[in-house]
Amino acid sequence: MLRKLLTLALLALGLALAQGFRGLSLGTPYPEMGVQPGESVNLTLTVKNHGLSPGVVRLSLAEVPQGWQASLVGGGRLVRAVYLAPDGEATVTLRLQPPREVSPGTYRFLVRAEGLGQTASLPIALVVGQGLPQRLALEAELPILRGPPTSAFRYRVTLRNESDRDLLVSLEAEAPQGFQVTFTPAFTGQQVTSLPIRAGESRDLDVEVSLPRDTQADTYGLTVRAVAGETRADLGLTLEVTGRPEVRFRPKEGRFSGQVTAGRENALRLVLQNEGSAPARNLSFSAFEPSGWEVRFEPERIDLLEPGQEEEVTARVKPSNRAVTGDYMLTFSLRGDEGLSTTMDYRATVVRSTLWGLVGVGLMAVALVVLGLAVNRFGRR
Repeated sequence: MLRKLLTLALLALGLALAQGFRGLSLGTPYPEMGVQPGESVNLTLTVKNHGLSPGVVRLSLAEVPQGWQASLVGGGRLVRAVYLAPDGEATVTLRLQPPREVSPGTYRFLVRAEGLGQTASLPIALVVGQGLPQRLALEAELPILRGPPTSAFRYRVTLRNESDRDLLVSLEAEAPQGFQVTFTPAFTGQQVTSLPIRAGESRDLDVEVSLPRDTQADTYGLTVRAVAGETRADLGLTLEVTGRPEVRFRPKEGRFSGQVTAGRENALRLVLQNEGSAPARNLSFSAFEPSGWEVRFEPERIDLLEPGQEEEVTARVKPSNRAVTGDYMLTFSLRGDEGLSTTMDYRATVVRSTLWGLVGVGLMAVALVVLGLAVNRFGRR
């Protein structure tokens, strides 16, 4: 018997659900809310036809507190009615504007929909003086980034408007001297210094920090700030800059070409400078020279070269005795720890020694003297 009654109850419930609600409905997600004094409110209203014939439904504001302005807007125009197909719906915006001087308290409104043989009413209440305080929040996905000074430090930051009003937010940054900070809304390429953000909305930003190439290896902090009037939110970010040596070397005189004497040792002074952000260690030198030439360095190696430091090295170049006059190319190489490697090309113009020229002139003079004596002696006979 109990099973039979339960079956009949389930059948009755199914029949009721199958028939469903028939009529006209008028609603909004938040019919009662708190607002700040002087704040305007826009509410989305939905009018729906539940299983009735199609037709026109008229809308009216049955109750409006004294001094308030209320209007129904649809498609950018004032509306007084909507057309509803069977099971169709329409949305309109209810705009509520308080008087210039409004006292805290509860203000009640009544919206009415009439048509299709039905009437639906929607009471709305605004509690003035109970709105959310103006508040901003900043949060970073990865607040600590690490890399060399030549890399791009890019933080993904979320900015939230946790108040109940739209805000125009200015973006600022406090960073070490020489650091450049830019703000770009996520998935766009346009840098901004301010942006509008709706009540309750979140926006993702890319905060990119560019560093000078000579930034020393260290840990640096910076602050990103969002400001709207007297409201602000601060977010601390950290950069862990890893060092990277960058050594350049050049002739001390600044010229990448010069004369060398064949068969003699020629001193070429080179200047090394560490333009990087970390010490250069275990620097050694080598040269690619023409066949028969000799190149050695003084000193042969440098154990440590601090960032910004300069050091002088002498390359002693000795061309072959058989080198003919002309231009030759030398390539000096430098290597160090952490994969440090760099080269410098130098054009060497070979000249013959002036001493050998004087010896040649002397030999020619002796030959002439001997020839003159011989002619003088044998000519008398």
